Amino acid sequence: MRSGLRAIIAGAATVAAVALAGCSGTAANGAANGKLDVVASFYPLEFIARTVGGDAVNVTTLTAPGVEPHDLELTPKQVATIAEAKVVVYEKTLQPAVDEAVAQNAKDAGFDVAPAAQLEDTGADFEGHEKNALDPHFWLDPVRYAAVVKAVEDKLASVDSKNAAGYHQRAQALLAQVGKLDTEYRTGLANCKLKTFVTSHEAFAYMAKRYGLTMVGIAGFTPDAEPTPTRIKEVQDIVKAQHVTTIFYEELVSPKVAETIANDVGVKTAVLSPIEGLSNANSKETYLTLMQENLRELQTANACS
Repeated sequence: MRSGLRAIIAGAATVAAVALAGCSGTAANGAANGKLDVVASFYPLEFIARTVGGDAVNVTTLTAPGVEPHDLELTPKQVATIAEAKVVVYEKTLQPAVDEAVAQNAKDAGFDVAPAAQLEDTGADFEGHEKNALDPHFWLDPVRYAAVVKAVEDKLASVDSKNAAGYHQRAQALLAQVGKLDTEYRTGLANCKLKTFVTSHEAFAYMAKRYGLTMVGIAGFTPDAEPTPTRIKEVQDIVKAQHVTTIFYEELVSPKVAETIANDVGVKTAVLSPIEGLSNANSKETYLTLMQENLRELQTANACS
């Protein structure tokens, strides 16, 4: 969307947000039913907000199942929801539309998790990689994800102190599960015959660095970016030289490029979820189960014992 059109839509959405907020009649903590109104920008943050918040919060997610979060554009109704929320949990720069809506409508409520995640530029130096860009995919590293869980826990407890004990209790339970996940990855990837894996985009660098693997991304941080012919040739050469067995693709983006490379070099394809969103609203999967599935896929592809 061109910047001028986006500005017009954002301006209209702001007017709608102010009008709706002014006549909402919600309770002092932001919800008519006495619960804290929390907005989460996309699934990994929604999972934290719902799990830590429990029955003390109403959580609204801005990115619906099946939608690629990098491409999110907000409706006026969603901007109004942001304006009325007491806490908006988001990651700055991942979704520009959310950044803009928070800046215009929810400066006090906005809670950017990027500082807690300690983002880095993890990308390889190749044509198509966004140079000097911070890698947003912190949630695929359980240790960074745990740091964000703690940050959200503290934020909810500070905004809604009467329910602080519950937030702390539920956060500790989630942190125990995420800590177990970290242990499973450390042991499960400790002895792999292959150390390199190839993915459709550069979502797994934090995880790879944490557990001693090397990620090769076909495209950069944005999953729908088109890789150059030069990059495709580079990836093919790496697959052949390092005897990579599998090209990984993801659920929410077309697998065409991954499948083409795999066919050209005679290897398999498989799903490695970036866990940016659930595939559909009826999915029984969670952040934890998807991370466990990813571990199993990596162990199979890299011959880990």
